[in-house]
Amino acid sequence: MSDIEGVYEDLEADVSLEEFREAVEEKVEQMGGLADEETAAMLIAHEIGESEVGGVADVEPGMEEAKFVAKVIDIGELRTFERDGEDEDGRVVNVEVADETGSIRAAFWDDHAEATREELEEGQVLRIKGRPKEGFSGVEVSVDEVEPDPDTEIDVQVSDTHTVEALSLGLSSVNLVGVVLDTDSVRTFDRDDGSEGKVANLVVGDSTGRVRVTMWDERAEQVTEFETGDTVEVVDGYVRERDGSLELHVGNRGAIEPVDAEVEYVPDNTPIEDLEIGETVDIAGVVRSADPKRTFDRDDGSEGQVRNIRVQDATGDIRVALWGEKADLDVGPGDEVALADVEIQDGWQDDLEASAGWQATVTVLDSEAGTGADANDDADGADGNAGLSSFAAGGDGASTAEDDSSADADPDEPEPGEEIEFTGVVVQAGDPIVLDDGETTMSVATDVDVGLGEEVTARGTVRNDRLEANDVF
Repeated sequence: MSDIEGVYEDLEADVSLEEFREAVEEKVEQMGGLADEETAAMLIAHEIGESEVGGVADVEPGMEEAKFVAKVIDIGELRTFERDGEDEDGRVVNVEVADETGSIRAAFWDDHAEATREELEEGQVLRIKGRPKEGFSGVEVSVDEVEPDPDTEIDVQVSDTHTVEALSLGLSSVNLVGVVLDTDSVRTFDRDDGSEGKVANLVVGDSTGRVRVTMWDERAEQVTEFETGDTVEVVDGYVRERDGSLELHVGNRGAIEPVDAEVEYVPDNTPIEDLEIGETVDIAGVVRSADPKRTFDRDDGSEGQVRNIRVQDATGDIRVALWGEKADLDVGPGDEVALADVEIQDGWQDDLEASAGWQATVTVLDSEAGTGADANDDADGADGNAGLSSFAAGGDGASTAEDDSSADADPDEPEPGEEIEFTGVVVQAGDPIVLDDGETTMSVATDVDVGLGEEVTARGTVRNDRLEANDVF
């Protein structure tokens, strides 16, 4: 056995002996006689070993070369472009390939690009060698060599439509149908080239989860066309990562379109009594009180805003701080809300507080669609999700528990004109103030100054569902 064959036998790489011999001969020639065949063979074996990766997820931008096997998921259009100083146009086709570890975009150039139009099919398995780099939508590989590998099986489903659960970093050409859970306003920014860009966000969910959708430039304007509860399809999106979470981005090549489809989003709500400091969770419940919006100055001189609401489910209640544009939401006592990705913090008087920042999603549900999570719910609502277990769309908005609007009125509810005395804790110190005795909230009209958390008694006459107080003590 020759030295070359001995090195080849120890090499665990999928290359033929003939290819290995040719590479060794080229290496000997490149080094001008400074290395014999055995040394050159060892160098080639090292280079091959460095470029072989265990899966698509192991491909990184810093690698000089990467070799891997993957299945064709999506084939893009052939695009041409002008090269500086050359008469002939360049050609490129972007192909989405994947294995069990993830997906990646492979760029096929010039002759390879032409060949993809006639020879490449979705579902085909390819053996690829190329140069990884950081692309616009994540890591991508510029293909140098490619050949079919029909003998290798890769367990990756080729599908026209993705689910939220199936999204992975680097995935492109994504089509996804979901229900709109939250929308944002259009924001402008200056690019390095001096042009103005636009960006907007919305959040969509399906039966497998939810994802933030970032819309750029022309597509950003579409955010004004959608409302919570609409069913939409994201067309030709691509997946990126931000602050550890996956986002679905849509540029000018993509689109977001309304569709007539039934989609159900089921949040994984945490009962309020189980919340702990430092968690980022989903909660849902009924708004018991809402404070007026407050503005404040940030350290950088800009102005911020916040509004506090108190949300109650069948297990307890918690104050929720709505920051930024969320402070402008039209939400008040009696509204059912679903809050996703809120951070649990140490609040006022050692109580827990939920913070709904830019990453959070606040969905005001259709209060007529269900009973909500009232404090008097029976044991069936003990999981904290009573009346707020799902959010379905397709023209109907929220889908919750059965409507109990026909139930008899509460016999303990005061009649208009009745004089009563009500004692409770101040949960809203605005105009009117709102008192909560643990079972009922009462709006009270009074000029008396009270503080949040203070227990007071109001005595007066009930008119228009409000206690017009003569005395507050």
